[in-house]
Amino acid sequence: MRVTEMLPETGESADSTTDAGRAWLARRYRRAPGAYVRLNMVTTLTGSASGDDGTSDTITSPTDRAVLGIIRRDADVVVAGAASVRAEGYVVPRTAALAIVSRSGRLDGHRLADAEAGRVVLVVPGGSAPEAPPGVAVVTAGAGPDVTPADVVAALAARGWERIVCEGGPTLAAQFLAAGVVDEVCLTVAPRIGPVRHPVLPVATDVPTRVTGAIMDAAGFSYLRLSVGARATRG
Repeated sequence: MRVTEMLPETGESADSTTDAGRAWLARRYRRAPGAYVRLNMVTTLTGSASGDDGTSDTITSPTDRAVLGIIRRDADVVVAGAASVRAEGYVVPRTAALAIVSRSGRLDGHRLADAEAGRVVLVVPGGSAPEAPPGVAVVTAGAGPDVTPADVVAALAARGWERIVCEGGPTLAAQFLAAGVVDEVCLTVAPRIGPVRHPVLPVATDVPTRVTGAIMDAAGFSYLRLSVGARATRG
């Protein structure tokens, strides 16, 4: 699949199905060293985070999956809500740890069979003591009945996981944005029109952003990088 860079206005393009093309994409998504929090989401033109099957599978693309792998390889840990882990049938990423955020600590039978000791954690409110699946460690965050995004970031940083990518679902992603802990949003926009079953980012207020990268592929998918908040005002 041919992909073309629109911003910066280089007009360069590459074949994302080749090793050279994937390396080209990786350079566009590379982060500077140090701690960061990214959101990585996919949406339709109408703002839905899922297709007619209730998951993101039917609105993604081969290039989007390549970008997902690139972003995960650059991160220490992938963060997802327990509902998304169940709905999307998550497995443990090959190149990053997995942190599952849950208020109740329940995974409802999701076994995460590929879990290796130390690579999967269940992040729950302070004082909780859920029974986790084999290979999954329990990490308490904060002192209240809810786990805040700042609590999650601090708990993961304490384990040495400072390069974080949050993959949602939409509610968790919006909470991260509202909390002001996000440095960058990576958003794939699929050329699909349909009902909005799950709004991709159900925020209650405006979030200042600045587009720092934009790529489009031959199938009409757009791949955006947006700096967030105070970072959006920096040249």
